[in-house]
Amino acid sequence: MDAYDTGSGARQGPGGREHPAGPGGGGTGDGTGGASGSPEGAAGPGAVRGGSGETAEPPPASGPADPRSPSETAEPPPVTGPAEPGPVRDAAESGPSAGTTESASGTAPATAATAEQVKPVEPVEPVDLPTGVAALSPRYQVGALVALAVVAAAVCAHLGLVFLHVAPSNTLTKQHGAAVDEWVFPEFEQNWKLFAPNPLQQNISVQVRAEVSTADGEIRTTGWYDLSAEDGRAIDGNPVPSHTQQNELRRAWDFFVATHDSDDRAVGLRGTLSESYLRRIAVLRLERNDAAGPGGVVERVQYRSRTTNVEPPSWSGEKVSDRPTVRELPWWTVSGSGDPREGAA
Repeated sequence: MDAYDTGSGARQGPGGREHPAGPGGGGTGDGTGGASGSPEGAAGPGAVRGGSGETAEPPPASGPADPRSPSETAEPPPVTGPAEPGPVRDAAESGPSAGTTESASGTAPATAATAEQVKPVEPVEPVDLPTGVAALSPRYQVGALVALAVVAAAVCAHLGLVFLHVAPSNTLTKQHGAAVDEWVFPEFEQNWKLFAPNPLQQNISVQVRAEVSTADGEIRTTGWYDLSAEDGRAIDGNPVPSHTQQNELRRAWDFFVATHDSDDRAVGLRGTLSESYLRRIAVLRLERNDAAGPGGVVERVQYRSRTTNVEPPSWSGEKVSDRPTVRELPWWTVSGSGDPREGAA
């Protein structure tokens, strides 16, 4: 029974007045109160006085502790901890968001707000922004394009004039040579040769024939074998022609012409070397064509060249001779095995 309940059976003094209890919980002045041992007489700080149903005010908390348990005497403290679970909802009512129970202290709305705050944010795809000239306004784009066109035209014109300056003499340089020189000199003068000083503008056909000793002892002369035409047929339509087919005969003939004078006489040791080179090529090519025949032997060989000018384009107005120029070399003696012999017949 709580100490603050009314209607207790506590004793009262005469006239209904309350008699204060002593420090030891003694009785009333007339000796009617229990001295000790009685539950009612052992008045503590919260003892009930009198029997009229009135309760005494609680004394200060300086007296002895109440022997009763705190759960019977102390008031419940304010709720500061986690909220007490409320009534459990039906499984049908609880949805995906019913992971927590409601509480009297209002913590459930805070939990829901927090869940909304940590909701994952969808990534934003990057947008490719225009760069360069495309990033400019239309007005500036037109200006940039015009500037680029002017610069490109100036660069192309400069390269073209420099090309004509260093190139060999041609139709354009003959007609506009003064304008080219005026642009090039003196700032852009070229003192080195980018191109050959005299590029080939002729068709040169190298041909060879042989004197053959037959099996019955006779000597006969073969016809002219066009070696340049044979190389041309081997190269035409071949995506990967051999280096020999392209350059062997051409370089050998150029080597001979560069080391011999107009009378076909060798100039220095290199001239003699060029003759030996051409003899070996002639013997190999004649054997490939079976010029000697069965049992025959090649005794001597003779070269000649047939040169024709390349026709200029119709719009140039340039005129060149179309008559071929023939250069015929003397007979060179060779052995039957293909080894060259010194001297010429």
